[in-house]
Amino acid sequence: MKFDERLEKLKQLRHLEANAATDEALRKALNDRSSLIVAEAAKLAGHHRRTSVVPDLLAAYDRLFENPVKADPKCWGKTAIIKALTAMDYSDSAPFLRGCRHVQMEPVMGGYQDSAEHLRANSLLSLVSCTDLTRPEILRQLVDALADEIHSVRIEAVRALEQMNGEESCLALRVKSYAGDSSAEVLGQVFDSILHLEGDRGVAFISGFLKSKNEETRDEAALALGGSRLPSAVKALIDAWEAARLGLFGPVILRALSSSRDETALEFLLNLVRKASSRECAAALEALQLHRDSSEIQERVAAARKARGE
Repeated sequence: MKFDERLEKLKQLRHLEANAATDEALRKALNDRSSLIVAEAAKLAGHHRRTSVVPDLLAAYDRLFENPVKADPKCWGKTAIIKALTAMDYSDSAPFLRGCRHVQMEPVMGGYQDSAEHLRANSLLSLVSCTDLTRPEILRQLVDALADEIHSVRIEAVRALEQMNGEESCLALRVKSYAGDSSAEVLGQVFDSILHLEGDRGVAFISGFLKSKNEETRDEAALALGGSRLPSAVKALIDAWEAARLGLFGPVILRALSSSRDETALEFLLNLVRKASSRECAAALEALQLHRDSSEIQERVAAARKARGE
């Protein structure tokens, strides 16, 4: 049977009630020579939560590590298997540990590129639920992953640390905040996770980065504070506005305030529309565009503009 036919036959199983015949079809597909067929079979196994084929998933996983660039280019099969095991609440750490350590360099135009980023990222998140590892062992894996060369893996390591909760996670994320990151997205996730774990205590910590000389760090701190929707974060942002006004950082602070959807923040922005300079008014109106789909807020904006005399 041709590849397209094998793949289509598998996909049809998604919409049927799973039974013993489904398991047999999945076992056959998991042993297919094509990693794309293996990946589709793994997706179906996870979708239907067919725990009976877990041994077959693990056998296929091991096989795809043999000459992996040829057996499983782009790590599609291995990643799909990890996702399927996670969906079925598989809690033995061996496949996840193997996945979070795997680097697969594949030829691309001008050199080689690591194709295992999604495998590592998904494996890291799954480690959190493993029952055969101690908490310190899991934390070591996650902290090591904070230094991964690929930013998407570092982001998942941060999210996994957040899921671990506890003082150790908070301290690790604080250290990462001070160390910084080449990716603003990673640093933003670090700030978000600290605020989620620590609340008001995290606000006090993240607020310190509003004075950073690094523009991206400063911006990510402001946006994280706004996204937390904590009243203390709104106060910190208003205080930062009073210091920054309309330098390059000013519009970012106003956007962060607007994103908080906090009543104090909204009234602060509306008051800028009513009484501030033309430049500050324009910046506040731009920030309030985040609520352009809210008729209630737009009515308040219109009233503020009217009070200004526009």
